[in-house]
Amino acid sequence: MIRFEHICKSYKGARVVDDLNLHIARGELLVLIGASGSGKSTILKMINRLEPHDSGRILFDGREIQSFKPRDLRLRMGYAIQSVGLFPHWTVARNIATVPNLLGWPAAKISKRVDALLTLFELAPAQYRTRLPHQLSGGQQQRVGVARALAADPDVLLMDEPFGALDPVTRAALQQALKRIHRQSGKTIVLVTHDIDEALLLATRVVLIDQGRVVQQATPLDLLSRPANATVEEFVGRSDIGIKWLSLQSAVDRARAQPTSPGLTLAAQASLREAVSIMALHHVDRINVLDTSGQHAGVLYAADVFAPQGTPGG
Repeated sequence: MIRFEHICKSYKGARVVDDLNLHIARGELLVLIGASGSGKSTILKMINRLEPHDSGRILFDGREIQSFKPRDLRLRMGYAIQSVGLFPHWTVARNIATVPNLLGWPAAKISKRVDALLTLFELAPAQYRTRLPHQLSGGQQQRVGVARALAADPDVLLMDEPFGALDPVTRAALQQALKRIHRQSGKTIVLVTHDIDEALLLATRVVLIDQGRVVQQATPLDLLSRPANATVEEFVGRSDIGIKWLSLQSAVDRARAQPTSPGLTLAAQASLREAVSIMALHHVDRINVLDTSGQHAGVLYAADVFAPQGTPGG
C-alpha cells in the first residue's frame, strides 16, 4: 500500500534518512522504532508530505505521492500526534467532525459518525459530545484526537508518539483500545515510538531504524527470538529479552487440557509473563486458565511455561 524506494533526506547537510526501502502492506499495524534522532518521525511525515524527500520514490496505492495534491493526499490519511491538537473552543463533536465537514458530508452522516467513534472509544456520546477539550482528562483528549483522525474513514492512520505524554495506566488502556480498533477495522496503521514494550505490544511488524536506515524488520516474536545484531539486542533490552518474549506468549496456549485445579484463575488474554508473575507472587506452580467465554480452558504449570513448544502444555 505504501512503498519507499531508495528514499534519502538531509537537513543542513546531515543525512537523516539514508537509502530507505520499505513496504507497508494494507492492514498492517507497522511500528517504526528507534532512538531520538534516528529518522523515524521524518519517515512518517514523508508519507503525507509534511516533509519532502530529497530523492527516491514514495508510492501510495501504486501512485507516486508527488502526483497527489497535498490536501487530497492528507484527506486520505488520518494523523494523530502526542500533543493531540484539539481546537480548544470547539466541542468534542465538532473536533471529531473536522475532516468530514471539510469533505462536505451531510450533517446527519457526520452526527452518526461522531456517535459511532465516541462509542468505539468508550466515550458515551450523550455525555461527551458537547464537552470542550479542557473538560476532558489527558487520556480522553487523546481518544478524541485519534477519533478525529479516523473520522473520515481514511485509508491510513499515521501516529507519531501518540501516547508518550500519558501516565502508565492511561497509556496501557489506550494501547489496548488501539489494538482492538485495529483488529475491528483492519486499518493500515503506521505508528512511531521509542518505547520497545509499546512496539512489541502493538505491532504486527516492527521496523527498527538507526541513523536513517532499517536495521531490522520483523514480527515482535522474531525480533526477540532472532535479533539481527548487537544493536538490536541492546535496543530491545539484552538482559530481559526472555521476559519480553514471555509477554508475547498466550497462557491459554500452554495450558494442559485438565479439570479445574484448586487455586488461582487467569483470564484468557493473559500472557505467560503475567502467569509467571502471579505464580511467583503466590508461591504456586500451577494456575487455572479461562477461555474467551470465561469457561475453564485448562491448567498452566510453571514447568510448561519454560518447556520447548510441542511438549506437554506447549
